[in-house]
Amino acid sequence: MNYKISKTNLEVILNATRKIIMIMALIGLSGFAIATNELGSSANPIFIAEFKPVSEVHSINASSIQYIDHGLMNASWYGPRFHGRLTANGEIYDQNALTVAHKSFSFGTLLRITNIKTNKSIIVRVNDRGPYIPGRQMDLSKAAAEELGVIYSGVKELKVEEIVLDWSNNPIL
Repeated sequence: MNYKISKTNLEVILNATRKIIMIMALIGLSGFAIATNELGSSANPIFIAEFKPVSEVHSINASSIQYIDHGLMNASWYGPRFHGRLTANGEIYDQNALTVAHKSFSFGTLLRITNIKTNKSIIVRVNDRGPYIPGRQMDLSKAAAEELGVIYSGVKELKVEEIVLDWSNNPIL
């Protein structure tokens, strides 16, 4: 069979080929490698990101940590019924992790939560939305409620501080 390709179609094919080659080059430059099995076959390649272990521990300058006081908030906790389900940020809820649901804090925000009766504090990460019951401002994970000693309290008033890190003083963490 003879195919006739117009100059316009040939240009489209060449441009597409150039784009594919550029994408392949970018993938190659990004540090990925293809692993093969023991027989040297790459029939089922596994992509492995280049990994460099941390050789030493870097400390954080305490002056680069700010705590923004958000006052007292009523908190409840949630756990077994939601364990293993998706949270609002798309991760799987783990009732044994130190996380919290809040209606407006950005996902990933770190909060220092303090039980004002015992002065026990923990750091939690916002990963979900809620609570959806009037009078409550946040839902702790089961582990966070246990750590704070409020697992049997139902709703508890807790001190909330947002943790803000100034990365300009700590370029490597």
